[in-house]
Amino acid sequence: MKKSNVIKLHLKGLGCANCANKIEVATTKLKEVEAATLNFGMAQLTIQLKDKAEKEIVMKAVKEIVYRLEPHVKVEEIDSPVEKQRLSLKNKSLERIKENKWLLLGSGVFALATFFQVGFWGYLIAYFLIGGKVLLTALRNLRRGEIFDENFLMSIATIGAFVLREYPEAIAVMLFYEIGELFQHAAVNRSRQSISELLDLRVDSAHLVTGSGISQVSIETIKLEDVILIKPGERVPLDGVIISGESELDTSALTGETRLSMVSINDEILSGTINTSGVIKIKVTSTSRTSTVAKILDLVENASTKKATTERFITKFCRFYTPTVVGIALVVALIPPLFFGGAFDIWIYRALVFLVVSCPCALVVSIPLGFFAGIGGASKQGVLVKGANYLEMLSQIQTVVFDKTGTLTKGNFIVNKIKTNQLDEQTFLKLAAYGESQSNHPIAKSIVKAYGGEIIENHLTSYEEIAGKGIRVHVQDKQLIIGNAALMAEYNIPTFEVTETGTLIYMLVDGEYKGYMVITDEIKKTSKETISELKKAGIKRVIMLTGDNENIAKTVASELGIDEVYAELLPHQKVEEVEKLLTDMDPKTRLAFVGDGINDAPVLARADIGVAMGGMGSDAAIEAADVVLMKDDPMALIAAIRQSKKTNRILKQNIFAALGLKFLIMILSVFGLANMWLAIFADVGITLLTVVNSIRALRK
Repeated sequence: MKKSNVIKLHLKGLGCANCANKIEVATTKLKEVEAATLNFGMAQLTIQLKDKAEKEIVMKAVKEIVYRLEPHVKVEEIDSPVEKQRLSLKNKSLERIKENKWLLLGSGVFALATFFQVGFWGYLIAYFLIGGKVLLTALRNLRRGEIFDENFLMSIATIGAFVLREYPEAIAVMLFYEIGELFQHAAVNRSRQSISELLDLRVDSAHLVTGSGISQVSIETIKLEDVILIKPGERVPLDGVIISGESELDTSALTGETRLSMVSINDEILSGTINTSGVIKIKVTSTSRTSTVAKILDLVENASTKKATTERFITKFCRFYTPTVVGIALVVALIPPLFFGGAFDIWIYRALVFLVVSCPCALVVSIPLGFFAGIGGASKQGVLVKGANYLEMLSQIQTVVFDKTGTLTKGNFIVNKIKTNQLDEQTFLKLAAYGESQSNHPIAKSIVKAYGGEIIENHLTSYEEIAGKGIRVHVQDKQLIIGNAALMAEYNIPTFEVTETGTLIYMLVDGEYKGYMVITDEIKKTSKETISELKKAGIKRVIMLTGDNENIAKTVASELGIDEVYAELLPHQKVEEVEKLLTDMDPKTRLAFVGDGINDAPVLARADIGVAMGGMGSDAAIEAADVVLMKDDPMALIAAIRQSKKTNRILKQNIFAALGLKFLIMILSVFGLANMWLAIFADVGITLLTVVNSIRALRK
């Protein structure tokens, strides 16, 4: 069995986003590590090992890194971060009380010292009880070269205030900083819990049907072809096909739609849906690791491995931000008294206020949390986004390119008309059905369905598929050529215009033209509204690419309000058209291609953002696309774009609040118009405000 080169670790108790960045950077620098990404939202560290790297060595090194930076954090290897995260949150409140007993004791001593005015020693005891953890962390980091962080800033500011005999202010700053940290942890854990509840799709056990009866077993023990029973009100644990009973399924957890769908024998159902009425039995078609739920959880959990431009910028910005503000604080403390005759104690105090308010916590915490909440909010609407970078880019789309069949149309083909040449219709349809019986294409299936008779497979002696054009096949002693106008042109067979709207399929028998069929496909109800909404949203170009007949393509495009159409394209020609569009575009804008995720995989991969339509349960869709629309509805693209714009708007608000308000109070502190009380309230308040604001991205 091949050894996995990916390690997933849960960092239990991780609440410091700045420390998370440091852990990620330090892990990435390990010589055995190819790449490392820390998902702060789920407290999950994903490590990709280099070839031949020893997992045990890396695990030991990572634990040392985590212990050095965050000694209270526990490192655990896990299979399901969502489940582990939910378990780790259960007793969080009790743990916090135990961890902060010294804070409670110090607060009491501070209150007594202030009330009885006991002076220096009382305040000193309170200071060490409240801020001891911060001071020790700053000292430990200083010894290891980790100087510029919030512990360092708070330690310098409060020690300086003590030296200036501003005892109550020094203790108050440390006290409110610690209280702010508690509230920040609570807010972060609440957001994690919200996301965990949002993704509460997984079922741990199922009712296994055996010859001896029904027993409840873990889903990990269930194998393919096993039969399980699902009672009313239960969530479907694994994908399968119904073999007994009928019921209504609530698919809202997967698609975001609240309506129920009726299912009965031979219908496929997906894990994560809820059985609302009847008792059903299903034959299992997936394992616990390959089910639809497993794919969704894995996709959402790993979404933060692809960081957005904004997130990467903030991470880099904060590395330079803290050393810069410390340098400015030194300038404020020293330059005025040395060169302009100011009093040292006044300017040092102003510099200390400057340091207190300059902590970058608000940015470091709220930006990754905002993106993660945005991805969670999108999944709530049946939109799976494979990374924060794609969520950010969705708001930058200026060109949307649609595939036609199965995307804007239903893909439910029917044989609408047969026009034969020296052959009766039934014989024509029978030959065509035999010829197409080996193909999985929707049009081929519609021809076989229209025939409805038995297909004797040994009557087919050869079969060759001609990409994007049709097939060449031998049925008993006859050679059939079945395909579109492009294929007919290769055999010098003239084609002609028809009045019907649909796809024309021609057939040659032993080189002689025998007629054509008109295959029709219905336009989806929401396709026209989707195009209209895209234009209202500011999308400049909406284009349709299709392999279908040009006249049919233009008719569909005209009905939907699409201005640009490129028809009769082979798969590689679709890629070429997208590449031309990308070349002509403004590099600051993005192009999205929307297709079915199976036939359009090359184009999905080439576009800036590949959007797979109706991707429920489809491995090809999830692999090829950057965004998967779980419901088979083009309007879900509008929901994805709106979610992106909402998330980006929230993050801009956070950046403005964090930097704008902080810079304002920094300026006030330099002019002596802000004291430490205002500084610490502003720092804690801005951090809590931005964290709570980030959580709004979870809501529809």
